[in-house]
Amino acid sequence: MPFKTITTIVCDLQADRHALDAAVGLARRENGHLDVICLGLDRTQPGFYYAGTNAMALQDNLQQAQADSLKIEEAVNAHLAGTEIQWVANPLTAQMAGLTPQLSHYLRFSDVVVLPRPYGQGRGHEQEEILEAALFSSHVPVLVMPDIADLPESFDRIVVAWNESAEALGAVRAALPILEKADLVDVTIIDPPQHGPDRSDPGGSLCQMLVRHGVRAEVSVLAKTMPRVSDVLTRQLRDKDADLLVMGAYGHSRFRESILGGATRHMLEVAELPILMSH
Repeated sequence: MPFKTITTIVCDLQADRHALDAAVGLARRENGHLDVICLGLDRTQPGFYYAGTNAMALQDNLQQAQADSLKIEEAVNAHLAGTEIQWVANPLTAQMAGLTPQLSHYLRFSDVVVLPRPYGQGRGHEQEEILEAALFSSHVPVLVMPDIADLPESFDRIVVAWNESAEALGAVRAALPILEKADLVDVTIIDPPQHGPDRSDPGGSLCQMLVRHGVRAEVSVLAKTMPRVSDVLTRQLRDKDADLLVMGAYGHSRFRESILGGATRHMLEVAELPILMSH
């Protein structure tokens, strides 16, 4: 399904400008419609105020969040003025405790959500929660834009991280509109299981599916010669001069990834190019 409804979320125009510009570029390329959610957040944590605190304090925080969302909307409107694509800016106010259900209500109708990287300098907990709201509650693919990366003019060379998981297959299906236009799609498999169902032809079934869609695909089977899977993937991306990485998100639990680390979190921390992920 082509990307016709593209959504991005702006909490701070200066910090999120590169993701907004990438969303504009993608909407222009796909002849799609861009929805910009201008998010004003009340970051008050439940239980922060002791019992009996004047309700005016809580109301002030909410009013400030509403003012922030309107200020962001005004800045987005000015930034996108004259842009030839179809777009709309929607102000939204939310409390941290209710952020996920509110975002899910809007994001569930999107074909893809474009977001900045959730980890790194200047990034707060809300960025991670926004990403997880899109992936887990809205079940929408997410294009993550690292701060140092711009949206390339075209995704000509793509690496697909393949591990036989449902998450990886979902990411491939979501990326088909992009994969079909690529010059080369490299299905990268790292240390395939010796006793798996596809041990005699790792990635063969996926490659066959892609070829039937007109995708120019090849398979690379790599050994885990570095400490982490993300390290091997990063090297492969450089070797293939890739424009995009397609991967499943959070094959392990989010708690395990947040405490022990995992391929998803590591790639989000170190990636130098856009990542299209799905769960």
